[in-house]
Amino acid sequence: MEVLFWALTTLAFIIAEVITIQLVSIWFAAGAFITMIFAYFKSPGFVGELIIFIVSSALLLIITYPLLKNWRHVKHVGTNSELEIGKTASVIETVDGDKGTGRVKLNGVDWSAVSVDGNDIIPVGTIVTVVRVQGAKLFVTSKT
Repeated sequence: MEVLFWALTTLAFIIAEVITIQLVSIWFAAGAFITMIFAYFKSPGFVGELIIFIVSSALLLIITYPLLKNWRHVKHVGTNSELEIGKTASVIETVDGDKGTGRVKLNGVDWSAVSVDGNDIIPVGTIVTVVRVQGAKLFVTSKT
């Protein structure tokens, strides 16, 4: 009877892990499985099995969690727009905040542009530096 209990407990923790995908209940599933094996060969009683379950789950967590934490560490990958910050572009339409005009060419792509200061007028042909990207608009500053 105890073997069946631990088998069902193992199954329940595995289902919980599949549903959550958080690597939380997997250690409890392994602990329940180890306890099921002990219960199959020689049952130490329910209190003994509970101790085996707690100790084995805790040990597996302590041993494997640091390894999995490093393995699961996801590095931030910048979006294409973030990669444009700091690059230089050429003004192809006068950047004028009052008139709402401004276009620059960056890596062969035509972008809408606004001066970082908002009031600067940057003439055609000026080389500017991209300071910020917001949607399809570059915020630029004149190098001069």
